[in-house]
Amino acid sequence: MSRFSTPRLMAQGMLRTFAKPQCTAPSAPQWARLFSQSPVVRVDNPPPPPPPLSSAMEDLTRSFMGNLDSKTNSSSGNLGMDMGMDALDEDIEQEPYHFHIYSHKHNTHITVTKPNRDALISLSCGNLGFKHAGRKHYDSAYQLGAYVIDKMHQKGLTKKIHKLEVVLRGFGAGREAVVKVLMGNEGKSLRDKIVKVSDSTRIKFGGTRSKKPRRLG
Repeated sequence: MSRFSTPRLMAQGMLRTFAKPQCTAPSAPQWARLFSQSPVVRVDNPPPPPPPLSSAMEDLTRSFMGNLDSKTNSSSGNLGMDMGMDALDEDIEQEPYHFHIYSHKHNTHITVTKPNRDALISLSCGNLGFKHAGRKHYDSAYQLGAYVIDKMHQKGLTKKIHKLEVVLRGFGAGREAVVKVLMGNEGKSLRDKIVKVSDSTRIKFGGTRSKKPRRLG
């Protein structure tokens, strides 16, 4: 190689580096190709049919469909009981049932309510046959408490209730009488379900004018 050919080769190499590179155009991204092309349905190769069910699976399916038909033909209330919807509602509830004891100097009232405050049982001493002044005594309130718990047993509420709140109001003789019933043998089924005891006695702030005091002598 002569000394004149060497600079010529170097000049060709330098020109080649400054020239615009010839590269292939970048291919379109995958998402563009997917949206630009419509899906092609091949009829020549249909999807394979699902495998046949085994005999045990067929028997299980038939038995399930038979049970479903029998439940559908039954009444809506029985269907809910069969599927355990009542137990599900009890698990979902957050607020307890309420056992209200309202005792004043003339009578005692007991009201059992649902968590949404709908009354289930509402009785007073007058419903047991006590008249006039006989409704305010300790014994009448004690019998009322025992009678209400017995009614709860008859209606099946003792099994349905999982949480119970006792709400006291007033300071009559029946307040302690009904509490004694709950702490005795009559309230044995409800005692373990009591989660809260509260007092809702009304407190007067200001209020109306009091009655004038009675003056004797």
